[in-house]
Amino acid sequence: MKILHLDSNHSLLLKMLEEAGFSNEENYKSSKSEIEEIISNYDGIVIRSRFNIDKEFLDAAKNLKFIARVGAGLESIDTDYADKLGIKLIAAPEGNRNAVGEHALGMLLSLFNNLNKADREVKNGLWNREANRGIELDGKTVGIVGYGNMGKAFAKKLKGFDCEVFCFDIKENVGDENAKQVSLKELQQKTDVLSLHTPWTPLTDKMVNSEFINSFTKPFWLINTARGKSLVTADLVSALKSGKILGAGLDVLEFEKLSFETLFDSDNLPNSLKELFAMDNVILSPHIAGWTVESKEKLAKVIAEKIIQNFKN
Repeated sequence: MKILHLDSNHSLLLKMLEEAGFSNEENYKSSKSEIEEIISNYDGIVIRSRFNIDKEFLDAAKNLKFIARVGAGLESIDTDYADKLGIKLIAAPEGNRNAVGEHALGMLLSLFNNLNKADREVKNGLWNREANRGIELDGKTVGIVGYGNMGKAFAKKLKGFDCEVFCFDIKENVGDENAKQVSLKELQQKTDVLSLHTPWTPLTDKMVNSEFINSFTKPFWLINTARGKSLVTADLVSALKSGKILGAGLDVLEFEKLSFETLFDSDNLPNSLKELFAMDNVILSPHIAGWTVESKEKLAKVIAEKIIQNFKN
């Protein structure tokens, strides 16, 4: 079985597949159109986010049996058309869920304790103790929207903080010992901290807008390690200015390219993004929540195991 690898990954992935009898070929530089000319020679492809796997690509992939994405989301793939063609889709949310949970917690603790702001000030010779007095996570109510692998990992990290944790999900009966499943209305009534762990779908696109934000009873803190296009930046900035949102930790941004490799489509920054960059109560990172040394190896291992389980003769 011939597998084409379109993005570089941990060497363990190639090693495990080779040992299981698969034939690996790597092509990390050819354009999408160039790949479409040769894709019919392969039984499977392994990708991260280099380019979209659309109808045109899938029509060219006449012998494709599976697409494996080394990551959690499948939004770069025309999943409906792939399903129609009988192509199996494989993802690996188990591989980086711990990393995402830790990153979300780290962002939250940094916001609560003004760590980024205080660090900059001290390095500039300022010793502002009272202006950087923090607040404690202990005893706060945390609301998690999206309670799959990532949401569950974050909830598990909160166990040592004596938080009350609620989760909302479109699936029923996903709550567990770490989070009580509630309606969105109840979550919005009680939450001090909101953390997003949803995929990017038509349901979640621009989900966090002014109407959504103003539905919360109390001012709250916002963490987004999920997808940037689920949050309307201009509405977030307005809420930060008004105090409805007390601070935000964003690992993803609305204006990020779908490949996740770069942020901007042009050199012209939207005004809302410029304002966000200037805010002391906002922490930003470049889509690295699931991007640890350990998760790179875990993702490779999970993907390899799933391919072997499904397609080894």
